Amino acid sequence: MATENQEKAGFPKNTWNWVKGLFSKVVTAVTNAAKDGKKLAEEDPRRVVHSLKVGLAITLVSLLYYFDDPLYDGFGVSAMWAVMTVVVVFEFSVGATLGKGVNRGIATLLGGALGVGAHRLASLSGDRIEPVFLGLSVFLIASVVTFMRFYPDLKARYDYGLMIIILTVSLICVSGYRDDEVLDMAYIRLSTVLIGGAASVFICVLIRPIWAGEDLHNLIAANIENLGIFLEGFGSEYFSSDEKNQEKKASLDEYKSVLNSKGTEESLVNFAKWEPRHGKFRYRQPWEQYLKIGASTRECAYRIEALSGYMNSEMQTPMEIRAKIQESCTKMSTECSCALGELSAAIKTMTQATTADVHVSNAKTASKNLKSLLKTSLWPDTDLVDIIPAATVASLLIEIVSCTAQMADLVHELASLSKYKCPDDATRQNQINKEKTLPRTYSIEGSHNFSVAVE
Repeated sequence: MATENQEKAGFPKNTWNWVKGLFSKVVTAVTNAAKDGKKLAEEDPRRVVHSLKVGLAITLVSLLYYFDDPLYDGFGVSAMWAVMTVVVVFEFSVGATLGKGVNRGIATLLGGALGVGAHRLASLSGDRIEPVFLGLSVFLIASVVTFMRFYPDLKARYDYGLMIIILTVSLICVSGYRDDEVLDMAYIRLSTVLIGGAASVFICVLIRPIWAGEDLHNLIAANIENLGIFLEGFGSEYFSSDEKNQEKKASLDEYKSVLNSKGTEESLVNFAKWEPRHGKFRYRQPWEQYLKIGASTRECAYRIEALSGYMNSEMQTPMEIRAKIQESCTKMSTECSCALGELSAAIKTMTQATTADVHVSNAKTASKNLKSLLKTSLWPDTDLVDIIPAATVASLLIEIVSCTAQMADLVHELASLSKYKCPDDATRQNQINKEKTLPRTYSIEGSHNFSVAVE
């Protein structure tokens, strides 16, 4: 009896403890979610603006559904297509929104025309042949358009539109309406899609626009700058006998953001091609040139990744051996860093990199001197195992010099195609010094919410 009474008395207490624990977990989860949301907003305030713009666009097109006269009477339940269009079309950047909006509008028009045409021809063929004709029409159109989606050029820019053509044709062909009703349905569908797309585009462009071209421009400049930051500190880090400073080592790891930037760059280029002239970016800006610079930047980043591995390797070359190549390696690293800093500043300010070639030339001279040094009997009576790491580091630095020269040529070509102005040397130097003292933060997002941050 005493045990039974204790169990009855303990049941409310256990229940209360369980409720308190559950409430504490819910509060913790909500608090963590709020902190994560605050962090996202602080990283890029444009995310908050974009969210508000989407809400505004959906609210505006929803008026077609809320007001009975004359909007709802004209469109009916089909007004929901306008809301669905905003949800699907409204993207983070202007280019992505324009691309999807144009794709959806033209695809709905073409798909509606094909569907109405197939429906009309089927109705003239008789009741028995009509379903067979419609089935064959849907099969043929869907098969051909789906195959077209495999073409790389079409897939990159028009994949969404091709998919909407299939959807629109299928919806019209499988409907059991009469010809006049099919025409009305196609007209209303096209009208609501155009209304939703137009609302998305106007709000995206007129209210705090986010340009994919500008994001791509900043991303390429930041990637080049990150490589320069690593090379700037490599010489003192690798040839120093002191213990490594963890804070400085962390700053040398910024180049890793370059390694996986290919997808982001390609998406931003596709979006930028849809954008009109804005800011300093003219119509038909050579966006493909940015992809070439990005590819060259990644080639350099892969060599820097290998170089970084030798900095942290357990098998290190003795300092007396490293000292023999220190001067040439440090010279190459420093000159490449200065050249990359010049190229990054030139892209940011959209001016010609007038002094980058001087640093590239100095790096090439140091590279030739190092090659000559390696051909001599530099390390007599030395264990080969101790020589290999230092020789590999020297070889990687020589390759980095070649990559830097290639990047300089590509940036010069971009400057020529984009008609960059020739800067005043004093102004350029002040700009570079200012950028070195300021924190560098960029947040790049596309339709798939790619993010690249450089702190």
